[in-house]
Amino acid sequence: MDSVTQIVLGAAVGEAVLGKKIGNKAMVLGAIAGTIPDLDVLSSHFTDTVTALEIHRGFTHSIVFAITFGLLFGWLLSLWDKRATLKEWSWFWFLCFVTHPLLDAHTTWGTQLFWPLDLRLAYKNIFVIDPLYTLPFLVFLILAMLQKRGSIKRRKFNNLGLIVSSAYMLLTLILKGISYTKFQSALKHQNIAYAALETKPSPLNTILWTANVETKDAFLIGDYSFFDTQPIQFFPHPKNHAALGDLKEYDKVQRLINITQGWYTISEKENGIYLNDLRFGLISLDPTADKFAFSFLIEKEGNDVVITEEPKDTRDAKKLLPALWERVKGN
Repeated sequence: MDSVTQIVLGAAVGEAVLGKKIGNKAMVLGAIAGTIPDLDVLSSHFTDTVTALEIHRGFTHSIVFAITFGLLFGWLLSLWDKRATLKEWSWFWFLCFVTHPLLDAHTTWGTQLFWPLDLRLAYKNIFVIDPLYTLPFLVFLILAMLQKRGSIKRRKFNNLGLIVSSAYMLLTLILKGISYTKFQSALKHQNIAYAALETKPSPLNTILWTANVETKDAFLIGDYSFFDTQPIQFFPHPKNHAALGDLKEYDKVQRLINITQGWYTISEKENGIYLNDLRFGLISLDPTADKFAFSFLIEKEGNDVVITEEPKDTRDAKKLLPALWERVKGN
């Protein structure tokens, strides 16, 4: 999830664990803890694109990290603040650390919670930024902050934030299940044979859902809003995997394909070969468009290849928002 959401979650968890004993410091430290796992993004400054992608939401988003650094931070804080015991401080940091990847596991990218196992949990039931999850949570946290330390109202407001956000997360899982069956029915009705089907919410909401469908030679992309009145349409995007040629034999390319979990297409453009990660969809609500959220230029350089992520264009996001609102309202 986005940094604001993780800060709010960390602060709420911190308050729930040690708010009675150390007051607002629990929220402040919890908020700090909520950002620490995401420091793995700094790896992009010290390594190549593929390695940085592999590191992202890996070790720092694992139970191993939560236990190891929970104990370390717990020990350090127990030396500094004696109002809580070593056990209480360690439990505080562990919970603040582990709830971060547990939340991120619901997004499309997912988390390697059981690192070092090569298993990434990605339930894909909530977009990385969802105001309906974050804003109520934030309101209840602020209301809790305004109450006296240790008061019943403070605890109630903080608990309400955790309950409401968790209830919304449960609702997104239900909505994902409903939308999934809608896509299944549409594929069956249209006699489309497919090997795999994955669904995910569109940006900033859980009303409009997108499906990636794998067929023999192409991936189909379709969307469905709960306000739709017309049948779901699917639009093909050729896999074009053969266009990689001998580039596919390079280790970095193989690792990038592994990151996409096989959900990728290849585009041949004037300036080179691009690998498009389909898991995050298009930067457009036009299903026939060919500009993807994550595309990687693959270039030969000596005996190796250089892989570069295509930069994002803020103009695309500005165009997407009004179109998204219109599409959410139904077809």
